[in-house]
Amino acid sequence: MFGNLLITAIASIFINNFILTQFMGVSPFLGASKKMNQVWSMSIIVILVMTLASIITYPVNYYFLVPLKLKFLRILFFLVIIAVIVQSIELFLKKKNPQLYHSLGIYLPLVTTNCAVMGVVFQNSEFNYSFVEAVVHAFFGGVGFFVVLFIMATIREKLDMATVPKAFKGIPVAFISAGLMAMAFLAIDKSILMKLFS
Repeated sequence: MFGNLLITAIASIFINNFILTQFMGVSPFLGASKKMNQVWSMSIIVILVMTLASIITYPVNYYFLVPLKLKFLRILFFLVIIAVIVQSIELFLKKKNPQLYHSLGIYLPLVTTNCAVMGVVFQNSEFNYSFVEAVVHAFFGGVGFFVVLFIMATIREKLDMATVPKAFKGIPVAFISAGLMAMAFLAIDKSILMKLFS
């Protein structure tokens, strides 16, 4: 059991990374990786929303939608749950930490439509994860989001000081860097992990 959870955790961070291998959450990835302070804030919120969304959507899916044969309504239910979670976090931050709320700007409401958040809850139901596996998958999927955002922010800070050809400045060099990161992450093979931890 622990071995499977460890494989799920490592795979969620590196092998099945939402940004680099599944191309989910690319918009906040490119937008929030410009400044390091935004990376920490955005990552904490994404980890929190992914984990809470998985905790709440799991029982809704398995104890309500599946028994009543309403699986076709999953997208509606999941979207409403994610929107409520994000709105609650937004109201909490606005009241308790206005500086953080203003520094996140447009990226906080965008978490509602972040396809990585929606993707994790759909994957939990499609892969038939248990409740614990679903929470581990969501939490470490968020950690993977943070790892990629952190690496990208450090690369972009270095690139700002580097001499880059005019045609590659900004988004083009960011995409090239993301592609190289994706190739590095894909080098980690799940079968090796399974041999190590099984």
